[in-house]
Amino acid sequence: MSLRFLRSRLLIAGLLLLNLPVIAGTSGQPQAGEIPPQDLGKQWRGEAINLADYRGKVVIVTFWASWCGPCRKELPVLSHFQKTVGRDALQVFAVNFKESREDFMAIARNRDLDLDYVHDRNGQVSDRYGVHALPNMFIIDQTGEIDHVHLGYSADSLPDIIDELLALLPEEVRNRPAQGS
Repeated sequence: MSLRFLRSRLLIAGLLLLNLPVIAGTSGQPQAGEIPPQDLGKQWRGEAINLADYRGKVVIVTFWASWCGPCRKELPVLSHFQKTVGRDALQVFAVNFKESREDFMAIARNRDLDLDYVHDRNGQVSDRYGVHALPNMFIIDQTGEIDHVHLGYSADSLPDIIDELLALLPEEVRNRPAQGS
């Protein structure tokens, strides 16, 4: 067996292994064009959240955990989106993935992040969404259908996410001055 052949086989095997979490993380998830589960549970302040109440807005539902480094990078970005676009056109829900109340509250109390937090300690919401890997983001259009699903987070994915979000916002929202400026 040649070194070149072996190297290509190892490369292919390595790429397949790198993709396993992505493949496993998306099985059973609602996909683009589908209506996601409407019940997100309760906000950390106790209010029940039903996504049907947010029709007419773009909604982002992201699943995160305090121990997830990429999640901790994504949350401030989503908070910036929320502040910049405004709650009249965008609603961001950050659903905590199966953590203790203490770990959840350590993040949810951060007043610098303009997000609506949901504590999913027992995993009922994440199970309905088929979430097995983090972060896992669902971008939902004004009609209530999922427009995009993102698994993982990197700075390289940010321009695409911004373009997807802007494409969903009405022209008058895209053209007004940013609310968080």
